[in-house]
Amino acid sequence: QVQLVESGGGSVQPGGSLTLSCAASGDIYNGSCLAWFRQRPGAKREGVARTHTGSGSIYYYPSMKGRFTISRDSAKNTVYLGMNSLKPEDTAVYYCAARWRGVCSSFYEPDYNYWGQGTQVTVSS
Repeated sequence: QVQLVESGGGSVQPGGSLTLSCAASGDIYNGSCLAWFRQRPGAKREGVARTHTGSGSIYYYPSMKGRFTISRDSAKNTVYLGMNSLKPEDTAVYYCAARWRGVCSSFYEPDYNYWGQGTQVTVSS
């Protein structure tokens, strides 16, 4: 069964840090584009960062560069999103998505075959 399971969300004060994890099951991890998206309250879902598990390429949505770091552990079939200097406007549900055996060229949502259930991140004092 193909699954993406996110974890690591929670509540944090402004300026704090969190690391989200996305564990991929089955055959989904190898040679796939794995991406993080987020959906802030009242807003459309937006891309955050993506990485290709085969080539190792990494791309950040421009406004996310600097405070967010995407990384992966191939031994664990897991992709991470490190988030630093968090702001209240980073409050969102964060989703992991996979474009199975596909190129890592965009955040176009229909290109992504599999989605996790989402994990809530709340930044508040």
